[in-house]
Amino acid sequence: MSKRRNTNTATARSKSPAALGDIHRNAAHALSQLKNGNGATQFFSQMASRAAHLAGKPLTFLIAVAVVLAWAISGPLFGFSDTWQLVINTSTTIITFLMVFLIQNTQNRDTLALQLKLAELIIAMHGAKNDLATAEDLDEEDLEKLHEIYRKRAEEALSHLERRRGALKKAS
Repeated sequence: MSKRRNTNTATARSKSPAALGDIHRNAAHALSQLKNGNGATQFFSQMASRAAHLAGKPLTFLIAVAVVLAWAISGPLFGFSDTWQLVINTSTTIITFLMVFLIQNTQNRDTLALQLKLAELIIAMHGAKNDLATAEDLDEEDLEKLHEIYRKRAEEALSHLERRRGALKKAS
């Protein structure tokens, strides 16, 4: 982890509640400004959200199944021709191609929103390690090291709980 991030962590921990309130007000103001952002980006974001929401509905799945069944049933009418096969292949390829972008957009937004929410909780918790609020900015090697540290801490906590449970059973 960088020295700059650790310095910022120490500074953030030493801030008074009033200063932290200013930080939260500034973040809220920045958020309200973002909602009035670029029209094309906002349009795509809204369209992607609606399309992803509709794509996940059971009715959408049933419609897709009905289309495939209608295509399969129409096979004998078209003599199972190359054109008949090309229709379903082209249709599914185009839909899949477009859905990849919608799914990626939705996943990027959801992941970033989750990271922001977790960062807010980490920063708001007194005594929490604020440098973890930006863990997504670390490279893979640093993330692996951090994961190993927390895995060991979890094992130690579990071992401690098991020792306490054993001591309680002996005492009763």
